[in-house]
Amino acid sequence: MRIDVSRFSPGDIQLLVDFLTEEEWPFHAGTQDRETVRRRAVEGLYDNEETRTFWVLADGQHAGLVRLQDLPDDTPMFDLRIRQSWRGRGLGTAAVAWLTGYLFTEFPQITRIEGTTRQDNHAMRAVFRKSGYAKEAHYREAWPGQDGIRYDSIGYAILRRDWLSGTVTLPDWDDESQ
Repeated sequence: MRIDVSRFSPGDIQLLVDFLTEEEWPFHAGTQDRETVRRRAVEGLYDNEETRTFWVLADGQHAGLVRLQDLPDDTPMFDLRIRQSWRGRGLGTAAVAWLTGYLFTEFPQITRIEGTTRQDNHAMRAVFRKSGYAKEAHYREAWPGQDGIRYDSIGYAILRRDWLSGTVTLPDWDDESQ
């Protein structure tokens, strides 16, 4: 499978609307209706000074979407979505490897990259670990699901120095005195 990345452009608005509204995104908060996505895209929400959006292309098909956020900060975050039909084929791992290298290469002020996922999103949690990200946070009942259940939210991050050295520095989870 050939994997490429292509930057979102204003001509992609209809494609973006279809991508976000014609799929189930069980591990993403909020609902996406067509007009809201279209309005936000027209307003520049998906590509501006603080945000860049990229398509993940698998064999030429729009299989995924990466949205990089908070780019002027030293700690940006990202949103990753892979179409159901492409999940389980390594696209998530490839996309996170690409976005990590892209952010650390293109933005010298970035010292770390963060991402969060629901506790029950085992595939994304595995992608974080495979990609050199360390678990840094566990927020209990912080992610409201579309089913009315509040799920735990798990935060991961990678440090620039760990990315450069190929290591993972774990947080000191036992830093509180008894």
